[in-house]
Amino acid sequence: MRPASHDAAPTARSPRDCRRRCSTGVTAILAAMVAGACATAPPPVVAPAPPTFTDKMSAILHLEDRRVLSDASVTPATVSALPALLTDSEGRVRRRAALAAGRVGLPEAVAPLTDLVAKDTEPEVRTMAAFALGLIGDASAAPALLSALGDADARVQGRAAEALGLIGHAAGAGSIAGMVAAHMKAGAIGAVASDDESVPAATPAVDAVRLGVLALVRLQAITELRAVALGPDGQPLSDWWPFAFAFQRLGKPEGQAPLRAYLTRGGATTRAFAVRGLGGLKDADSRPAIEALVADDRQPLGVRVQAIRALAAIGDARSAPVLLKLVPRATPNVLRLEAVAAFGAVATPAAAEPLVDLLEDDWPSLRAAAQAALAKADPETFMTVLSGLDVDREWRVRAALASTLGTLGREVAALRLDQLARDADVKVRAAALTSLATLKAPSAAAHLTAGLTHADPVVRLAAARGLGELKSAEAAPALAKAYEASAADTTYVARAAILAALVAVDPAAATPLVRAALADREWAVRVRAAALLKTIDPASPAGPERPAPAPVEPAVDRTAPLLAPAYSPEAYVQTSRGEFRIELAVLDAPRTVASFLALVERGFFDGIAWHRIVPDFVAQGGDPRGDGEGGPGYTLRDELNPRPYVRGAVGMALDWKDTSGSQFFVALSPQPHLDARYTAFGRVVAGMDVVDALEPFDRIVSVRVWDGVRWIGAAPK
Repeated sequence: MRPASHDAAPTARSPRDCRRRCSTGVTAILAAMVAGACATAPPPVVAPAPPTFTDKMSAILHLEDRRVLSDASVTPATVSALPALLTDSEGRVRRRAALAAGRVGLPEAVAPLTDLVAKDTEPEVRTMAAFALGLIGDASAAPALLSALGDADARVQGRAAEALGLIGHAAGAGSIAGMVAAHMKAGAIGAVASDDESVPAATPAVDAVRLGVLALVRLQAITELRAVALGPDGQPLSDWWPFAFAFQRLGKPEGQAPLRAYLTRGGATTRAFAVRGLGGLKDADSRPAIEALVADDRQPLGVRVQAIRALAAIGDARSAPVLLKLVPRATPNVLRLEAVAAFGAVATPAAAEPLVDLLEDDWPSLRAAAQAALAKADPETFMTVLSGLDVDREWRVRAALASTLGTLGREVAALRLDQLARDADVKVRAAALTSLATLKAPSAAAHLTAGLTHADPVVRLAAARGLGELKSAEAAPALAKAYEASAADTTYVARAAILAALVAVDPAAATPLVRAALADREWAVRVRAAALLKTIDPASPAGPERPAPAPVEPAVDRTAPLLAPAYSPEAYVQTSRGEFRIELAVLDAPRTVASFLALVERGFFDGIAWHRIVPDFVAQGGDPRGDGEGGPGYTLRDELNPRPYVRGAVGMALDWKDTSGSQFFVALSPQPHLDARYTAFGRVVAGMDVVDALEPFDRIVSVRVWDGVRWIGAAPK
């Protein structure tokens, strides 16, 4: 017998077996025929590729900018929600997602963030999660943050303290002070120089002390501050400037003794904060020492500026001669402006005559300062002299005059304000309307109502604010009509001001418009509308009116090449005083940097004035109008981050949160009260002496950016 093979004849089967076999064979043939008629065999199922780092970062940027925790439109779906990204396997993704959750600001993110603070294995992630909880500001995060004050890593401790300050958790002041005291006892700041503004990562304990001290300021915790800052003899344990800032910022009598001590010890930054604090306390006994600082031209500019302002605050006429000596000869010129302002605050009418000559000075800024000073020192002489002066040729002097008139009695100022309210320059008109409302002048309502129909949005802004201040219910229909007419504006300022005015004069009539504004195309208006609804009904639960997600502006959505840049772009800012250079913080503020680059590329900043110069505070520019109300025609959401506002820090100006556009400022000295409040998007790395030399209405000649590959912006002519 041969073994069976495929060629062997089949054995005999029953008819039933044969039918079954035939039926099965036909079915298989039919199935094959149908399959062949439709398509080839389906390809094997392939699992989707896991999201890349770029996918994750793009999703994070999108979610934080829309101010949402999740968005079903994001692909792939695995990166469409921040809570999921907070548990990502990569620490750098968790860290960045934590920051985004803080920027979104919704309390639903508190629970996953507190889990990170308590359990994440990477200190950088725990640190950022603590910072993010501070941005959200929800009290439910306090227990986790208090526990984090005892974290093994000082970076986490410092950010936990900062977050408790941002939340306003006053009960945590003692625990914060304990953390600070422990680091000081261990010698953390023993070798730190008085004016040291650096916060190096290599010494996180130093930064923990800084953040803890600043948190005590936010909590108004003078008792706890004294406990960590002063020795048994009541003298400061450290001359480091954050302590002087803290006592100055709190402005309480208990800080007077340490502030006096700081006048003669420590560096320039410490002394500047000390003298400012004594001025705020109106410490008359320190007047001779402060006058000596004013007269000493060897003192740094910041110290002299704060000393001049302190004398103005104290208001003793005996300081007038010291200040008067600076008016004709002080350098730089901004010091003259400070001296003129202070002289006006302390001079008696009999001594105010030198100010009269300055009303016709060649420098417009000095003419404006002299107007305000003379009006304060001798209102009667001011009005008499003013009647004999020609109308100033500079709009900014006329606008300053309008503001100055608003500080006087309406009987003497109303007539001149009526004239200024019809000025050819809209910026002057806006200032005049504001002063008419402040004085409640007889013609105010008529001027303000007319201003609501003006083509310029800032005039409408001033008109609406004025009517809100007058609280005239009769103005409600005109305000509602103006709101509708403002729908086509390229700026948010008029619409937001009109809504606020309507709420002030007729809350019931305002409510439908305010609710509709929750879907305004401008996120800034939505934010203001949500806040206004809470003022209409303070008893309503917190957060019932949440604006719709913020829209994405494709015009400034240039973040893709900025997710992981090979280089930090640098902006070369050419001014009428010289050039300085800004290193742009792409990773900390990508959308802000992207917008800045887009504006540079179109030459937006070229020729714009530095409209706000405040010595020992900020130099601010980027406003095409020049009156502080201009912008690029869109707003950006804030990108708050842990970068500190020390000297040279560059930040975005705001009206309220999420209203930045093109106006930016350079900090001229440490300004810790701005930390985590304004988007920091760079720092000056060269040419800070040029920034120091800027005077009001100096110009930005041009801005160019080197991004590591190419130049953005036109070369200077």
